[in-house]
This record gives sequence, C-alpha cells and structure tokens, in this order.
Amino acid sequence: MQKSGSRSPSRVSSTRPRRFPLTAAICLAFASPAFAQDATTTATPQSPAEREAVVLDTVTVTSQKRSENLQKVPISIEVLGEQKLDELNVTDFEDYVKYLPSVSYQSFGPGFSQIYMRGVASGGDGNHSGSLPSVGVYLDEQPVTTIQGPLDLHIYDVARVESLSGPQGTLYGASAQAGALRIITNKPDPGQYSAGYDLEVNAVDHGGIGHIEEGFVNIPLSDASAIRLVGWNQHDAGFIDNKPGDRQFPVRIASDGGTPDDDSDDIPPSWGGVLTNRDCTSTDQLVCTGRAKDDYNEVDTTGARLAAKIDFADTWSVTPMVMGQTQKSDGSFAFDEQVGDLALNHFYKEHSKDSWWQAALTVEGKIGNFDLTYAYAHLKRNVDVDSDYNDYGFWYDTLAYYNAYDDNENLINPSQYIQGEDRYKKDSHELRLSSPNEDRLRFVAGLYWDDHRHDIQQRYKIDGFGSQFSITGWPNTIWLTKQEREDKNEAVFGELSFDFIPEVLTATIGGRHFRSENSLKGFFGFSNGWFPGAPYGEAVCAEKFGDDPANWPSFNGAPCEVFNKTVKESGNLGKANLTWQITPSKMVYATWSEGYRPGGINRRGTLPPYLSDYLTNYEMGWKTSWLDNRVTFNGSVFHQEWEDFQFSILGANGLTEIKNANQASIDGLEMD
Repeated sequence: MQKSGSRSPSRVSSTRPRRFPLTAAICLAFASPAFAQDATTTATPQSPAEREAVVLDTVTVTSQKRSENLQKVPISIEVLGEQKLDELNVTDFEDYVKYLPSVSYQSFGPGFSQIYMRGVASGGDGNHSGSLPSVGVYLDEQPVTTIQGPLDLHIYDVARVESLSGPQGTLYGASAQAGALRIITNKPDPGQYSAGYDLEVNAVDHGGIGHIEEGFVNIPLSDASAIRLVGWNQHDAGFIDNKPGDRQFPVRIASDGGTPDDDSDDIPPSWGGVLTNRDCTSTDQLVCTGRAKDDYNEVDTTGARLAAKIDFADTWSVTPMVMGQTQKSDGSFAFDEQVGDLALNHFYKEHSKDSWWQAALTVEGKIGNFDLTYAYAHLKRNVDVDSDYNDYGFWYDTLAYYNAYDDNENLINPSQYIQGEDRYKKDSHELRLSSPNEDRLRFVAGLYWDDHRHDIQQRYKIDGFGSQFSITGWPNTIWLTKQEREDKNEAVFGELSFDFIPEVLTATIGGRHFRSENSLKGFFGFSNGWFPGAPYGEAVCAEKFGDDPANWPSFNGAPCEVFNKTVKESGNLGKANLTWQITPSKMVYATWSEGYRPGGINRRGTLPPYLSDYLTNYEMGWKTSWLDNRVTFNGSVFHQEWEDFQFSILGANGLTEIKNANQASIDGLEMD
C-alpha cells in the first residue's frame, strides 16, 4: 500500500480555490461605481512619507516563555503569522506543516499523525501503546499532544504558528525532545467589538465537492473584560475510490476433513470461499460486504472555541477557554498501485470518530517587577475506529494455514476487522516566574506537572466466530487488548541570562530536573479455547485463577489482568547559549541543548520495558536583516547525537515491540 500523502485536497492536485467571503462579493458589487469614478480622477503626487519603502513586519514570539522579537531570539524558529495563514488557506495540521521545512510527518488518517523534526524519526508506527511523541504540540500555553499524536486543530482565528527546531528540553520537557509546535490563538479584546466569517466551496481533482463555514465574534463586556467565540464546520471531499473487487481464499482439502483440534494433518482444510466488497447476497462460499464506493474517504470536522479575558488590579488577567471538536472520517487514506491510482480494494468498514474537548485557564500578573504565569489544562479525547484487517486473515490463511470455525466447528470466512476505542484524559499544570526583559541579569523559572491516562480497547473480530473460541464475554472476538496506560511527569526548570556587554554579548544557561512514572496494565491475547497454553491471554487467567472463567477477576470487562508493570526514571537536562549581537540587525549564536523522551511499558507486557532516550544538539546560527529591514536572512547548522533511541518493530502476532536501539547522529543546515 502507498500513502496518498494527505487527506487535504491541495495534496492531490487540488483545484480548490482560495476563500472568497460572501461579504467581499457584496462589497465589490456596491463599490463598482465608486471604483470606476476613482479611475478617472487625476492622480496627485505622493509625499515622501507615502513613498516610503515597504519593510518586513516585526514578529513577536513567546517561544522562550517571554515576549520577544523573532530576530532577537537565538534559536531556530519559523513562524506563520495570521495573514500568512490566511493567504495560504490553512485550515488544519497538514495544511500548515508543509510550509515548515524542518518538520515532516507520517499520517495514518485524520487526527493520527506522527511528527518529526530535523530527521528525528524513530520508526514509530502510531501504535496505541507506543513511544511518546518526540515533538510536542501546544495550544497557547497548554500541551495538546496525546500518546498517538497531537490533536488535529482546525486553524481559524489563529494569531500565529511557531515551529521551534531542536531540543527544547529545559523549557518544554518530555514533549519537545526534537522540537515543539505552538499554536497561538487570538485572545479576547476588551478594546473593541469585531466579527467576521468565511465561506468556501471547493472541488478536488479526482474527487468530490467540499465546503467550509467558519466565523468569530469578539464582544467587549466592559473596559476590562471580553469574550471571543469561534466556530467552524468543514467537509473535506473524498478522492480515493474503493473499487469493486473479489478475494479468492485458497482451497485446501484435507484427507480426513480435519477439525480445529485435529493435529494429524500437516495441511488442514480451508474455507476456500470468495470475499467481495460488492452488493450481493451472501452464501456459505460467498461473503458480500457492499463496501465498494467512489470518493469514499470523506472527512467532516465541526468545532467551537469560547474564551474570556478579565483584567483586574491593573497588572493581572485571567483567561479561561473551552474548546471542542468532532472529526468524522470514512475510508482509507492510502491507495494500492496494483488496483489503480488513488484506488484500492477494501472489504470491511473503515471509519473513525475523534471527539475531544479541552478546558484551559491562564492567569498572568506581576509580583513586584516579576511576571507570574499559571497555566492549567484538562483534556478529554475519545476516539472510535473501525479498520479493515482482512489482509492479515487472508495471508495467515494462505501462508500459515490459519482457519476460523463457527460454533459447530464448520470452516468460515477467516477475515478480520478491528473495532477500537481509545479514551484519553490529560491534566497539566505549569507555574513560572520571569524577570523583566530589560534587566541585565534575567531569568525564567518554573514548576511543571502532568498526568496522562489512556484507556485502550482493541477487538479483533471474525463474523460468526465460534463462542468456544471467542474471548469470554466478547462474542466474535479472536483477540482482545484491554489495557490502561498512565504517564506522569513532573519537573522543575529554569534559564538564566546575563548580558556581558549590554545589547551585544549575552550568555544563557538552563536546566531541567525531571521525574517520570509510566505504567501499563491489563489484558491482551487469545481465548484459552483458541490458544491454550499461550504466555498471554486467557491461558494466563487459567494459570493464575483456575480453568473456570467464573472465578477470574475481571479487568474492565476483560477476562483478567494479565500483567501490571511500571517504570520510573529521573534525570537532568541542560542548555548553554552564547549570543553576539554584532549590529542591531545582525546576530550570531552558538547553542548546546538536550532533550529526552520518557520510557515505558510494551503492549506485550511479558517484554521488558524500554527506557528514556536522549538527544543532544550542537548548533550555530545567525539572524540578519538587510536593506532597512526589507530582507531577512536567517539560518543554522547543527549536529545532533541520539542515544539509546526508542525503535518500534513488529514482533510475534503483529504486536508492536519497542526497544532501545544503538546511537545515531544527524547533521543539517536550515536557512530562510
């Protein structure tokens, strides 16, 4: 199978137009007479001020936990501002990430993307119990990265997107081993009322028709308070065809018509029927699923954001925000070249529903001359997925003589499909204090804590599968994964800067002390009736608690708890930077920085845990402005050393296994 690249129409030779708000069309209609009249007016000479050369805007970022001019920040950072996001018609993650050269990604469908920066790609396969991401994604002050990847936020009414390359371990911790992405929203403004909306209709090459409706309103409540409401609804048209097709399963005849527990034959019999995705009537030797459809990978995204801002006591403000989104997608976002361009043959339901909401609170104020910030977030995410797993059953039947049987031990279609449910909860707190930017000696220091829980359920099902072979209490289920994962992190961090020569030579040192505790427990495996004596599954329940399932202590509906493991670690990260401001518009810097990713427990709980891996970065960079700030030229060269990196492989029974591999090094050059 080959990945199609993206669900975004622009990634498949789109004819999608830029947004054209209805208000713009109305304004053009009413303004046309005035426009014609202006065209005949005698032009007046421009004053010197009016002829002043256009210069690049000053971009303010908060990547180092304080507001700074982008050209004065001694790290490699790329920024897409609000105007640029609108010009590029950015609406989601895959839209903006393609304009960030240091960022790459692997997509498994909407809401499931693995992000990599500067080539730090560990081969993770997006498994629900895999390594934590090496790149963190933040919405304002709050992290929105879950174990399987970040939230796919709809990009609208967003002030900017910041991309911070290289380890950001001292300020951002475990979620920024290779870098961080920050999405900064527009905040409520007590100063004035404002509102707007965008409407769009688009067409996709080789696909259907999509549309977007989105709008915002900013309402002042008083001179010191306001609310801002944003809403959106987006339909992405499909462009991959699930072509009508048949799959003939191998025909094997055993001499004595063997049964599931008959070991006398080297080659057992097989079902030998035909599976088709066409609409038809099923028989014993023909199974019809009716899943063939053109343009079947459609996506619908609906959400809203409500924020308030309250200023009080002149120097304090509180900004609560609630944001939620539901994203439904059908089909697959890959294609099979043997079937055709943007086409494949799949047989079972493929659908996902990704619903999440986040409540966040940011408190900002001053204690003397120091700035105090507290940021809290509570994230809840529910993901339901249906996946076609027919290839697995077909090739096991073909190559390993794998069969499936009904209650009467008759051979049946062995095709599998997966029904998955993932339930995430994440709470995070950060408290930090920073000194004034203008001080010669200045600092940022803080405390951080988060708790990330993941309730995992994966059912591998075969229609008509015998009850004597199914997982106890789970009909038609040949394999069950029912587990709970919890990742805890706490840290104290800080950075200290000193101007050896004010506005010319500055040195910065930083550090972070962290402690992590990651655990995984639960059930995984086959039933004892299907695979007696296995080192996992119901065979372990029988070994621990006896052969009668009635005596097994249930684990969240699963037959029993097969394993329960925890890994605890602690350590320190460092950073050192020297910046030389040669002139007010030209700066060079050198940086040494470290990042890490916590270890964890393998999904196959019988395996040993994997430990933290570390990334060390050596970087030299420059930031320059020329021709009275009409041209900027920035860049960096870097060398990164990656120790004991976590690497995912497919082990026995297709289960992901994570191991600490050897070392790696990465060399690169970035310029803009």
